[in-house]
Amino acid sequence: MTVSTQGLELQSGSRTWRAAVELLSSMRFAIALLTVICIASVIGTVLKQNEPIGNYINQFGPFWAEVFAVLSLYNVYSAWWFMLILGFLVLSTSLCVARNTPKIWVDVRSYKENIREQSLKAFGHRAEADLKESPEAAAHRIGQLLVGGGWKVRLQQRDTSSGAGWMVAAKAGAANKLGYIAAHSAIVLVCLGGLMDGELMVRAQMLFNGKTPFGGGGMLADVPAQHRLGDGNPTFRGNLLVAEGTQSSTAILTQADGIVLQELPFSVELKKFVVEYYATGMPKLFASDIVIHDKQTGEKLPARVEVNHPVSHRGIEIYQSSFDDGGSSVRVRAIPMSGQGRALELQGRIGGSTPLAQAQGDASAALTVEFTGLRVTNVENFAEEADGAVDVRKVDLQESFKARMGAANKVGASKNLRNVGPSISYKLRDAAGQAREFNNYMLPLDMGDGVPVFLLGMRDTPAQTFRYLRIPADEKQSMDAFLRLKAALADPVMRERAVQRYAAKSVDASRPELAQQLARSAGRALSLFAQGTTEPSESPQAGLQAVAAFIESNVPVAERDRAGEVLIRILNGVLFELAQMSRVAAGLPPAGADATSQAFMTMAVLALSDSPLYTAPVTLQLTDFTQVQASVFQVARAPGKKVVYLGCALLILGIFAMLYVRERRLWVWLAPTDGEVANGVPGAQATMALSTNRKTMDGDREFEQLKTTLLGWKE
Repeated sequence: MTVSTQGLELQSGSRTWRAAVELLSSMRFAIALLTVICIASVIGTVLKQNEPIGNYINQFGPFWAEVFAVLSLYNVYSAWWFMLILGFLVLSTSLCVARNTPKIWVDVRSYKENIREQSLKAFGHRAEADLKESPEAAAHRIGQLLVGGGWKVRLQQRDTSSGAGWMVAAKAGAANKLGYIAAHSAIVLVCLGGLMDGELMVRAQMLFNGKTPFGGGGMLADVPAQHRLGDGNPTFRGNLLVAEGTQSSTAILTQADGIVLQELPFSVELKKFVVEYYATGMPKLFASDIVIHDKQTGEKLPARVEVNHPVSHRGIEIYQSSFDDGGSSVRVRAIPMSGQGRALELQGRIGGSTPLAQAQGDASAALTVEFTGLRVTNVENFAEEADGAVDVRKVDLQESFKARMGAANKVGASKNLRNVGPSISYKLRDAAGQAREFNNYMLPLDMGDGVPVFLLGMRDTPAQTFRYLRIPADEKQSMDAFLRLKAALADPVMRERAVQRYAAKSVDASRPELAQQLARSAGRALSLFAQGTTEPSESPQAGLQAVAAFIESNVPVAERDRAGEVLIRILNGVLFELAQMSRVAAGLPPAGADATSQAFMTMAVLALSDSPLYTAPVTLQLTDFTQVQASVFQVARAPGKKVVYLGCALLILGIFAMLYVRERRLWVWLAPTDGEVANGVPGAQATMALSTNRKTMDGDREFEQLKTTLLGWKE
């Protein structure tokens, strides 16, 4: 029997109705729907789901972000069209199974013993032989042999002109046909499980019970009842955030236009969150020690939730999803980047905000600090990068092959992983609502430049990566020396005094004209570095960029390298004098002219050049913190899970049956002959044929064995 791709053909009704029923119940329609679902699943896998709309706008632009939103590509698996296609697939596949199952079942139970003798001669596998036994005896002998070989046999006696003949009909591998039913039923069960565990029930409650998504802010306890679902909801999947030492019984279900709160029949208390890290800084273990407080019985059930090891209570699975900050308290110093004014001590909590006032002339404006994150562990790779040059004396071909061959976890690049300590993330939001995001490390980092540096990161949008300003640390491991130098650089009087000191130390006192000329050059270089160009037609960019632009516009190409070296040497000398003056003004002894001071000044010059790009008026330095961790659980009531598991089991069995079980049918027609064998008993003329659903070498070998075993047939 072959399975038809045509659908049900009704004999009554309009032509349109009959065509619609035929299409809906046809296998080609089910395959088309399955293809569309596969494509949609690929989109849902590649495209991050349920992200904030701002992330999609940054990634795709306003136009395509709006188009994708209209198509519900940001929540594919809960989109109305995905659910509709899934429902039609269930209906279409069910009709296909219902239409073909009776035919398959009849075919499985049938032995087809009524086949004609002439039809056997048309099979590809056929053989004939004369047997020295009666047809009845031969039929019973062949039947017994086939039954012993695992075949199911039926014998049929027929009257012929020569006497009574016997048909031996046998079959094996009927599970191949049942595999079709199992595989297609599995598709129905998997889709039904998906519909049961989808958002149909949530949307039904929102449609018929007046529930609406909540799009505001504030505390969860203040959310009105029309945005809450009862604990009797038969199916849901949401997130539950619980900080250490607290408990929660309200899960959050994310919707396209807000959230819906799901009440749980129990509350989850987080006693302790445990996280272990690999040497690379990646988390190795998430574990939460929790206590489940049952609202109905008052029972307290301690449990431990780990990744891939959920806890179940009252039909609700509690999965370890991720972890977050649970409101750690932090202490920071708000340091003015201008170097003027005193630093402010602030306290706050991660997730909270605190006002910060600028007090710098006309630029004074109200700023709000929003503490967004605290990372206690930051593992960075400090391995030196290859500079691209190859030393032929150090080339080791054998080691090169070993580094790149073998296990997949081998890498050619060396690693020097080091925990650099805590970091804090925050936003500075102005009165207009505009905000920039910052990420600062608590401790200075030794980057291999001879002096530790503070890393101050900044970005304008979440789509960008952080750009870091490197500020060198002084002998007290603080930014004070750099900020004093920056404040002195902004003071014209201090700049002039530094220029005069540098000129006096660099030129012999007997040649005042050279001292004046050097002072003018040094003053020009320092002014460019501090303020940039004053020409209205040119960019007022300061720092080394301004010096480079001045050289390109005023010095011939052939002399630029030498002029650049001279200007940089003069600039470094003047800045060193400026740094010495700032130390004396602060009551500190002058720094020595050693390698440490030279490394500090090198990093300070680079930081001063880049500091105009760091547009924040203040930077926050983390001074102390008390970490409070939180677990993010995924709570789900999924009655369709068992249905999906059953469907997966049926799918495996069905595919295995269809691919690896060969359906075979064997017929042996035993006709009486005119000659007598013994005691007046006529002999038998045997005609044997084998049918299989796939022509394989195994089938050829099996037929040859059957010819020898059943008929005693020899080449």
